[in-house]
Parts: sequence; structure tokens; C-alpha cells
Amino acid sequence: MLSADFGNLERDVKMIGSSKAGWMHIDVMDGVFVPNISFGFPVLKAMVDANERLIVDTHLMITEPERYLKRFAEAGSDYITFHIEATYRVRECIDIIHGCGARAGLSIKPGTDISVVEPFLSMLDMVLVMSVEPGFGGQKFIEASLEKVVALREMIDSRNLDTIIEVDGGIGSKNAAGLYAAGANILVAGNAVFKAEDPLREIELILGL
Repeated sequence: MLSADFGNLERDVKMIGSSKAGWMHIDVMDGVFVPNISFGFPVLKAMVDANERLIVDTHLMITEPERYLKRFAEAGSDYITFHIEATYRVRECIDIIHGCGARAGLSIKPGTDISVVEPFLSMLDMVLVMSVEPGFGGQKFIEASLEKVVALREMIDSRNLDTIIEVDGGIGSKNAAGLYAAGANILVAGNAVFKAEDPLREIELILGL
């Protein structure tokens, strides 16, 4: 939703809700962990209220996320993902999210090795691989992200886990199939959808429909 028209958020939420998409991805930035500021609690709640069926996927790009996890759960987040680079209290964050009845995701930046996720993998519902530097929309997909997805898929499958792999950044219909083939389950698309001449058709193409 970072690429949506902020003056018409309800319209854009309903457009996504009428599409073949299953999730609504909301990027929360604090201007500290990343050099940008996006949505706060009131705007998040408004988007959740305008949504009738989509899974609410909240991606926190904020320092010390443990301070706010309960509030994001209360605002209606189904999944809450935080960055391993943003806290020293990873296990506590996962426990807080689960304690609120939400599902926990852990994200890594492009420069972070996938091995850091391994100690927490069995506790997680999702791992988010950033395929651009977090903080801004419209960036070009980093090709090395494919290798991370493959390695993560092998790591998950070797442990017989159900952990979802999500990829975010520079994704559209042209590279979606390769990411699914590498082992991704969920793809986040912003500009590719909201800047498309036909957003609903672009979503279908990303989904391989």
C-alpha cells in the first residue's frame, strides 16, 4: 500500500479487495530504521476498516519494534513482520506477536545473510526477504535475492516446517514466476500494480493467472 494514492486510500484498498490478491501489505516506517516515514496507527486502522476480506500483512521497518507490537495487533494486523536488524529481542518479539493472536514474520535486508534467521525458524510463521533496500518504493529488484530464496526454501524444507517465504521489492509480472520457482509463497508488489494501466490484470499476471 506504500505505492497507493494516499489521497484515495479507501478507494485503493477496495480495488485490491476486488482483485485476485489475497493480502494487503502495509509498510510502516519510522524515519529512524529507514530514512522515510509512512503510516501510523490511525491510517493503518482506517485501511483495515476499509478492508473486507484481505489478510492484513504489516511490515514494520522501525527500531525497537517490541514497543509497538501489541498496538499493531490491536489495529487489525493478521501478520506482523519486524526486522532482525532492528532489535536485540527477536524471541521476545515473536512471543509478543503470537501472544496477541497474530502470526509472526522476520525480515532481513539485502545485505543480511540468510543464516541469521536459522535459530528462529521453527518459531516463525513467515520470513520476509527484502529484494530492495527497505525504505522506499519503486526500486529495482536485486537479483541476488533469488539465491536467498532458494537457500531459505531448502532450510525450511529440510526441517519439515510450514514457514512461509515472502519477497518484497521490485516485483512485478516479469519476475514473479522465477520467484515462485525459487520457493517463494507470497510476493509483494507496489508500483507494478498501482502504476499499471490495468492494476487488476497486473495482479493476475503476478499470480500466474
